[in-house]
Amino acid sequence: MSTKKTILLCGATGFIGRNLLEFYGNNEDYHVRAVYNIRPKLDEYDVEWVKADLNNPSDVQRAVKGVDIILQFAATTSGAGDIVSKPYIHVTDNAVMNSLLLREAYEQHVEHFVFPSCTVMYQPSETALSEIDFDGDEELLPKYYGVGNTKVYIEKMCEFYSRLGRTRHTVLRHSNIYGPYDKFDLKRSHVFGATITKVLTSDEKIIVWGPGTETRDFLYIDDLIEFIDAAINKQEWEFGLYNVGCGFETSIKSLVELIIEASGKDLATEHDLTKPHIPTSLFLDCEEAEDDFGWSPKTTLQAGIMKTIDWWRKNYA
Repeated sequence: MSTKKTILLCGATGFIGRNLLEFYGNNEDYHVRAVYNIRPKLDEYDVEWVKADLNNPSDVQRAVKGVDIILQFAATTSGAGDIVSKPYIHVTDNAVMNSLLLREAYEQHVEHFVFPSCTVMYQPSETALSEIDFDGDEELLPKYYGVGNTKVYIEKMCEFYSRLGRTRHTVLRHSNIYGPYDKFDLKRSHVFGATITKVLTSDEKIIVWGPGTETRDFLYIDDLIEFIDAAINKQEWEFGLYNVGCGFETSIKSLVELIIEASGKDLATEHDLTKPHIPTSLFLDCEEAEDDFGWSPKTTLQAGIMKTIDWWRKNYA
């Protein structure tokens, strides 16, 4: 009989973390140690809970002890408002916690470390961007300078530790993820979650931040988890960096219209150009993920919107 591997799930009470908790918490091949800190632990899940401040070295050492795989989905995150008005909040905590976790993973001989980066280091583009399209010599967009360079730093830290030959590392440059357990409150949410809440709580019209002409690549949470599971089970090489997205662009204006249509409501839209927005457009080429793991997204945007609306109505309203 094979021994269960232990997964340390950092950020288990967050959006992506909670979906990973449901996926791996019900998987008999794994024992899950779930990290919580500010938010309370979720007693409905039959996993091992550990309270830890991941900016504290002793807490990190205690949390990592005896684990085989680290899924590092803890982060300080928020929406466009904070990125514009308080960009520093995405820098210090995230740099510190990941530096501590990566060092401890090496010290304790962890087999595999999975880190979710993002796409903020990419320049706007009208064509699909591959992993090699990032040029470190190009200046990042001003509003993404802090968070983008922090992500690049952590990516390089993953590659550095992978070269020491003890721990495999997988870095995901994922696109805009959406689905159940997303942030739906208007103060902290990203564009997808905010639009869901605006549409489902409005009777006449909704206010869209900015002109809505900027485009994004939207990926349903189940497809992201399928990639993570494929990487855990199939990656034998020391370091991998992958775009993980749906592979096509959708304008914010079109997204709003699709969500309104899926809701069954008859709502008008109004654009507030004074509100914070980030005027960049891009989408991802995910050929590397398909070549190495046979992965490609299965959920259409329309289907993902309907699933998210159904979940919101049952669980959030």
